[in-house]
Amino acid sequence: MHNTAFPPSNPSLTARILQDPLNPFHCYRQLREQHPVYYSREFHSWFISRYEDVQNVINDPVLFSSEQSIRSRPKATRQNSNAARTLLWTDPPRHRQLRSLINLAFTPRTIANLAPRITEIVHAQLDQVTPYGEIDIVADLANPLPIIVIAELLGVPIQDQQQFKHWSDIIVSPARQEKKQAVIAMNNYFQSIVQQRRQQPEDDLISALLSAHIEGIYLTEAEILSFCRLLLVAGHETSTNLIGNALLTFAEHPHVFEELKDDLTLIPDAIEEVIRYRTPIQRLRRAATVDTELGGQMIKAGDIVSPILGSANRDEQRFVDAERFDLHRNPNRHIGFGHGIHFCIGSSLARLETRIALEVLLTRFTGMQRKPDSKLEHVASSFVYGVKSLPMTFEN
Repeated sequence: MHNTAFPPSNPSLTARILQDPLNPFHCYRQLREQHPVYYSREFHSWFISRYEDVQNVINDPVLFSSEQSIRSRPKATRQNSNAARTLLWTDPPRHRQLRSLINLAFTPRTIANLAPRITEIVHAQLDQVTPYGEIDIVADLANPLPIIVIAELLGVPIQDQQQFKHWSDIIVSPARQEKKQAVIAMNNYFQSIVQQRRQQPEDDLISALLSAHIEGIYLTEAEILSFCRLLLVAGHETSTNLIGNALLTFAEHPHVFEELKDDLTLIPDAIEEVIRYRTPIQRLRRAATVDTELGGQMIKAGDIVSPILGSANRDEQRFVDAERFDLHRNPNRHIGFGHGIHFCIGSSLARLETRIALEVLLTRFTGMQRKPDSKLEHVASSFVYGVKSLPMTFEN
């Protein structure tokens, strides 16, 4: 432990986030108003809660490094030092090179071309529950949809989708040793697929990643494996929780269901407001590279800094009536998918899956509401916001 002179702190302020992860927003407001740069002993990091500060941190990889934030983790939780970092954990200039190469394969056209297949998957999932008048939004739709899409996009057997979900759930959980084993298992799995595609390319993303190059520079195998891991985990968790959070929020605001059903063109705006109101990825992780002052606090080199996207998106200095869900909010410059060089590379896929899921749900079903006896339980993660289950009733 370094010798940082931490500010006086009430441990219960951030401990309450752990105690009530479904409602961290009151604590966020206290942080913004009283301790905008606050050292959390529970999370072993500086919580950055105001919009402007959060944006400044995530936009400055020189002062606040993604790569060094991983190096500072306990040895047992780090990936193999010989393994390539994902886009999340690299800094410029290598981050820029990686992203440029990946963008050659993971193109807007690739994403847009998935729309018909996503629509088929959503209808197929809803067909299974239509006779019963009940659906668990998470188990029956939000979980399987992105897993199936990612499996098909990567070109891996669909029968492995439950294994994908298992790995993804472990990696976003606090279970350190299990997380390490899951990363190893994922690497081994994807390595065999990559080797197959080297011998026999197919029309899938892994084959495209293998062939992508800029001026003779190709992605290494380790970098391809790291992107497969990132797409599986981040792509699954973001889409699953965005869909679940949308339905949870609409159930709390029944008039939104009616407005959207009357005018499906409002769905994209509704999705953006859900991203702001219930941000799927609540916080990020950076490391200070040098001693620096922020919000009146001295942050030492090597200290972990946690920009809280979920707090920034409810900052009253940026959003009018920030605690209210407003379907017609304009402007809505949230940072729910990050900002700058680390803007979520899979955000367009998450938006597309969520838009199509909502369009089909609102077209096929009426009278959707949460089952009154259902209890909400937060997913097993301190940085993802979502529920494990969301039973709802509907009429055909």
